[in-house]
Amino acid sequence: MLKETLILSGPDIEKLITMPSALRIAEQAFTAYGQGKIQMPAKIYLRLDKYQGDFRAMPAYIEGVEACGMKWVNVHPQNLKHGLPSVMALIIINDPKTGLPLAVMDGTYITNLRTGAAGGIAAKYLARENSSRVALVGCGAQAQTQLMALNEIFNLETVSLYDCVKSQPEIFLKKMRYLDLKMSAVENIPDCLKNADILVTTTPSRRPIIKPEWIKNGTHINAIGADASGKEELETGILKKAKVVVDDITQAIHSGEINVPMTRKTITRKNIHADLGEIITGKKQGRKSREEITVFDSTGLAILDVAMAHYAYQQARKNKVGKTVKFY
Repeated sequence: MLKETLILSGPDIEKLITMPSALRIAEQAFTAYGQGKIQMPAKIYLRLDKYQGDFRAMPAYIEGVEACGMKWVNVHPQNLKHGLPSVMALIIINDPKTGLPLAVMDGTYITNLRTGAAGGIAAKYLARENSSRVALVGCGAQAQTQLMALNEIFNLETVSLYDCVKSQPEIFLKKMRYLDLKMSAVENIPDCLKNADILVTTTPSRRPIIKPEWIKNGTHINAIGADASGKEELETGILKKAKVVVDDITQAIHSGEINVPMTRKTITRKNIHADLGEIITGKKQGRKSREEITVFDSTGLAILDVAMAHYAYQQARKNKVGKTVKFY
């Protein structure tokens, strides 16, 4: 029986998980969710308003895969001036039989990768099959993995970029040049959304920045940015006329795109069609027509973090990556 704990750094993790693997793992995790084969207590928030940041504890267990663990992640938007990422995470993977910590690893890359993969899987089930034009509102790290995932699933032709930080699209273009896609930055959000089949929003906005009249029929929206109470990116009118799918209803009501309009009672649970697990397992129908507008409200599920960290641990053992310590 193993009695040592594997330590994996960020560079280690990047060697162990690819986007195709992340997409497969995410779809399996959402399937387990839809089948009721998971345990995932609500996120615990530790808010430090004095430092303009917060921490989240995210435990989960997936039956069958026997993936068990917890992510401890911060969000500090002002970290750039300190030379640090705004989001940093650690993940602990445990042996569910004994409780032994099998691995302690960087979870920052996994966080970005699993959120991108979740958006990719949502689009697989909710966007039109021939979607080829993507609009990205927000061009940070999360937009990168969202585009990586969509590029694996769809035959993309064009990508339009907008960010309120004028230098950000150029940085994004340089980093994502390897995808060999036709990408261009625009001056405003309406121009970014023109002709988009898939819209991805990844901003930290606390006020709606996307208007209903900018969304054409048939668009699928991955609403990624709202991950805490008070955040929202879409005007409520979009949610009222769209088919809204969440990753987890409890988390979405508390901290997802629907959290503000639900608090104000401008929408109710009747406006929420399903969670993604229900659609993947066939319990509820996804897109019905080419003209339908669909929204995926992504809050980030601990089961995705734990599933991908579990996979990284297995790959690390197989390929002898990382260092070991003996805590007990």
